[in-house]
Amino acid sequence: MSDTLHLWWLGRPDMPRYIGELHLFRPLKGVSLRYATDWLASGFPLSENLPLIPQELLPTEPETAAGAVDDARPDRWGERVIRLIDKPRRLAVLDYLYYAGHERLGALGVSTSATQYAPHGTGPLPRLADAAELQELALRVLAGEPVEEPKRRLIAPGATLGGARPKALITLDGHPWVLKFNEPGDPFDASLVEHATLTLAAQAGIRVAQTRPVKLNRGHALAIKRFDRSQGIRLHALSANVALKAAGMPLGYPELAQWLRRRGVAAGNLYQQHMHELFRRMVFNILIDNTDDHEKNHALLMTPTGEYELSPAYDILPTGQALGYQQLRVGLHGHDATLDNALSECRQFGLTLKEARQHIQAVVKVVEGWQAHFAHIGVSGADQAFLSPYIRLPGQMPR
Repeated sequence: MSDTLHLWWLGRPDMPRYIGELHLFRPLKGVSLRYATDWLASGFPLSENLPLIPQELLPTEPETAAGAVDDARPDRWGERVIRLIDKPRRLAVLDYLYYAGHERLGALGVSTSATQYAPHGTGPLPRLADAAELQELALRVLAGEPVEEPKRRLIAPGATLGGARPKALITLDGHPWVLKFNEPGDPFDASLVEHATLTLAAQAGIRVAQTRPVKLNRGHALAIKRFDRSQGIRLHALSANVALKAAGMPLGYPELAQWLRRRGVAAGNLYQQHMHELFRRMVFNILIDNTDDHEKNHALLMTPTGEYELSPAYDILPTGQALGYQQLRVGLHGHDATLDNALSECRQFGLTLKEARQHIQAVVKVVEGWQAHFAHIGVSGADQAFLSPYIRLPGQMPR
């Protein structure tokens, strides 16, 4: 493959706009971006570290792409699919960007041409009725077994941020969804538990991605409605990883709240509502033992005004490890997964100490009913028993 590819804007998929050139940046084994003249004149910075200037914009870390382009890469599952199905001769970041194909997260597209959008070709998305076959194909990919040519179109590289779980892309009710599968060796039915956890989070005042459990011969799959697509429009999406690093900020919940204060939607003080909701998400993750709350499991969606809003929550389920720390910084005591630590920087979320305690009380009350909710969803008694030691139910409020 060439050392140069081309980046396109697909906010209106029927009217692609050329953004600029992507180059293999050998010193860091990464990918740089150079904006095209037209985009410099009438486009927008894709992230804060990709300003509209006529020069090559470089990645800052090894084996990454510059700024927001890094979020157009496939996730870990997608990379695995590409290695098995496409078998590229070179496994550089630039190649992964190309083979991720048309259905990647957000509104960026990668093409071999600067004059027309020419992505890596895939067939039409499979349907929910193909779920059982998709599961079998995912297991073959996990095992490193070959997939027959006619079935390769069913396995897409994925459209999520930083996930390793096997998944496929499907169309359901005329909308694209992500279908996630359990992995062999999972200690519980992870897909059904994730559905139960997300719907529990909704009861705690947290906006969540719409999900549907899909019964299979072995456990469940989880269908997740894509929140980066809306009525045929593709929404520009940034992970918290890209957004915070682009702003030169540490990776933490308080920092993400401050990013929302600065870049969030001003109308109706929506940014403030999302700051408060982010606090609830942090508390919920602490209580439910979701310690896999890393910076790619939080996303931001650009609005027509160029502001950003916190995406619906996704990838939330108990990890069953009781690690005692979160992936993102929580408060003054770093990553410690305690409610006292959550309270320690509540003002960074636009909350007084009293208001923060009220938010915690509301989330605690919901999580206290987790077993009844999980049972209602259909999570087995054995899976509930496995998770019970890890889901934290504080006997008293933090000091």
